[in-house]
Amino acid sequence: MASAKRPCYRPCSRALVDRHLHIVSFDVPSPPSYGGVIDVYYKVKALADLGVKVHLHCFQYGRPKAKDLEALCASVHYYPRRTGKLQLLNSLPYVVVSRRSEPMMERLLKDDHPILFEGLHCCYALGDPRLHGRTRLVRAHNVEHDYYGALAKAATSTFRRTYFINEAHKLQRFEPVLAEADHVLAISPKDEAYFGSHFHHVVHIPAFHAMDQVAVPSGLGDFAFYHGALGVPENDQAALFLVRKVFKGLPVRLVIAGSDASSELRREVARTANVQLRENIDTEEIHRLVREAQVNVLPSFQATGIKLKLLLCLFAGRHVVCNTPMVEGTGLAELCHVHDDPEGMRTSILACMGKPANGQALERRAEVLEQRFSNRRNAERIVELLG
Repeated sequence: MASAKRPCYRPCSRALVDRHLHIVSFDVPSPPSYGGVIDVYYKVKALADLGVKVHLHCFQYGRPKAKDLEALCASVHYYPRRTGKLQLLNSLPYVVVSRRSEPMMERLLKDDHPILFEGLHCCYALGDPRLHGRTRLVRAHNVEHDYYGALAKAATSTFRRTYFINEAHKLQRFEPVLAEADHVLAISPKDEAYFGSHFHHVVHIPAFHAMDQVAVPSGLGDFAFYHGALGVPENDQAALFLVRKVFKGLPVRLVIAGSDASSELRREVARTANVQLRENIDTEEIHRLVREAQVNVLPSFQATGIKLKLLLCLFAGRHVVCNTPMVEGTGLAELCHVHDDPEGMRTSILACMGKPANGQALERRAEVLEQRFSNRRNAERIVELLG
């Protein structure tokens, strides 16, 4: 297995020890099996490794309590989301108003530790006068109204399309609450530019992720791989695009992995001999498939934030073939084979199938990723912002 040397870090200074930080998470971040919670989980882990005592507050709606979080955090608290159609009538975004909790506020008010709100979703309490004077940070996972607008375009049902459109409008109206934050932590250079044009104290803190170093298998794989939460319209659209436009008639096997595949995707896979669908497999199996694939194919139809699966595939996989929206504004285009038309993707996939991932291209990948996406270094930058 080819791998790059691990970067050297300075020893953790005494100033980082005995720090306390509240983190308000939109979901239970373990297991770290989808986009946003991957960033939260590995951020918590990196901060804990520096000696920061993290007090984690999770909104819970479907995911069970996670014992492994107790080993990482000084304390872990869970709060139910206030779901239900009546919340849709509120003038605030559904994703925000359903995450309000007075018991959480009571806990936050018991001390004066800094607070990190994970995403606009968790910012119901950000402007609460009772928190004035506290150091408050917000991790911006996306420009949310752009993200929800793109979800509306990809939605297939009228109800979901209407919901996403309304939510996008509400999120845009709610976004000025970020002016209350001492720092907004943008996840990509593109998002940093957007938030920096609207708010002060915006910094780029790259996504946290599962990998410490670039570790790409030697040799050749014999299949291509796509993975994502298939219940998300964007990912369903991307998977259908691959089956219908890219791999149909291509002499390459495609494995698609994810949960909640649509009936339309299942039908398309069933009639396509070289495509296999793997549903509801665990994170470890996803990582194994990323490593073993010869090509990780990652089309996207939303140029929002940064896709955590892109980082995983670049750190652990061989070749990455994607389109412009997947890498736009990330600074990672040079590390991928980027094509916006099906024929270009087909040609690139065929070329990659017979080519090991090694040499100068892999060295450049390690240089870029381990410099910019060091979890420890980026956690140290957050600590510096806590005051």
